[in-house]
Amino acid sequence: MKSPGTWFAAAAIAGSLSFVGLPADAETIGVFTKSAGNPIARALRAGADAVAKARGVTVFHYIPTSPDNVPQQTFLVDEALRAKHDAIVFTPVDVKAMVPSVQKINAVGVPVVNVGDRLSAGDIIAFVGSDDYGIALDTARALLKAMGGKGNLVVLEGPDTVPTAVGRLRGFKDALKEFPDVKVVLSKNAMYARPPAADMLKAMLKANPAQQIDGVLAANDMLASGDYNGLVEGCLGAEIAIRTLHKQPVPKEVMAKTAVVDKTNYQAYEIPAERRPCPTLESMAAK
Repeated sequence: MKSPGTWFAAAAIAGSLSFVGLPADAETIGVFTKSAGNPIARALRAGADAVAKARGVTVFHYIPTSPDNVPQQTFLVDEALRAKHDAIVFTPVDVKAMVPSVQKINAVGVPVVNVGDRLSAGDIIAFVGSDDYGIALDTARALLKAMGGKGNLVVLEGPDTVPTAVGRLRGFKDALKEFPDVKVVLSKNAMYARPPAADMLKAMLKANPAQQIDGVLAANDMLASGDYNGLVEGCLGAEIAIRTLHKQPVPKEVMAKTAVVDKTNYQAYEIPAERRPCPTLESMAAK
């Protein structure tokens, strides 16, 4: 039997947990996210929990103790296989390195719904993601308009090994084509993290103290922020997994609608993810 909870990758913790408290025929879903602290991952887990609770399904969360840790997530997949869940909702920490683990899940016939970053291979029931290109294009336009369409710009990129960062950089570049009077004075990978971004800017300003900066286009937040909606991905990923178990039709792909969040519409995002309603699959799949 199985007990719901959060599973971390430390072997001493994962190995000590036992499965108690559920009927043998209860449906369970394993949900894999990248990290414990990331707000998108937290929202994804909240969405999966909300849908599962409404449908009478139990969720087990598998969370690495450090972000983007392939060995830990590989270990957690093996733990989930031993637990014999009925379906898996899976965000890979690495879209290529985690393929062998997904293929292990495929080999035992457990359906996989891929959410967040798209796996490079493996059999999945559906993919649920957000339009990173659209997020970047819209948020970049918002910043460049706020700059009056001119001035010096710093672009803080994400890692080129991460699919979201690749899509966002392409969106940034296409937005810049619309503003020929904006000059990019620095465009470099800031690792999706504040400390490297801060160090990069400090180094640039130290080397060029007279350099004027009129705007910073960050792949991970700015004056206006692109809504990469983890809650929607969690809600729809769990819903698709459950419908698959019940042999109901599901779409092969759902791309969540994005929005630019700024001072005019931020209020809805002040509500914790755990208290926001899940959208229906029909409403999102129709967009």
